[in-house]
Amino acid sequence: MNTPAAIDIQAAAAIDIMQSFDIQAFTYEHRHGLLPDLTTAFSSCGGWVLERRNLSPTNIEFRVEIQVRAILDLYAAIIAIGVELTRSGHDALTELCTRRKHLSLAAELGQTVAIRLEIAFLENITLHSLLSTTSGLA
Repeated sequence: MNTPAAIDIQAAAAIDIMQSFDIQAFTYEHRHGLLPDLTTAFSSCGGWVLERRNLSPTNIEFRVEIQVRAILDLYAAIIAIGVELTRSGHDALTELCTRRKHLSLAAELGQTVAIRLEIAFLENITLHSLLSTTSGLA
């Protein structure tokens, strides 16, 4: 049955389906300085943290929901605080930014997406730090 009312209901249902994106990232920043900045970035972009958990001593996971209209602000904030995204992470956020650009209705821009951001904290190993260690290189 393709009455106008049925089509409107189908369109509304399609808008309400929340998509989820998995994004991997890494950083050389210190954990104690990055986490407050990242939490502030989420909230200043209108996103909300659903869950934050430690996966290991060097990995942390955030589950965040954010409206499509604010995705470009979130993307810029993540990069600005020193988080490096993987190629697939850049692709996912670029896809969302492109989608945002082509949405025109307020209801479409208000769609909420779920993002699972996994960040690995890497040590900043320099040549000096390698040479100053007591163990020799094999």
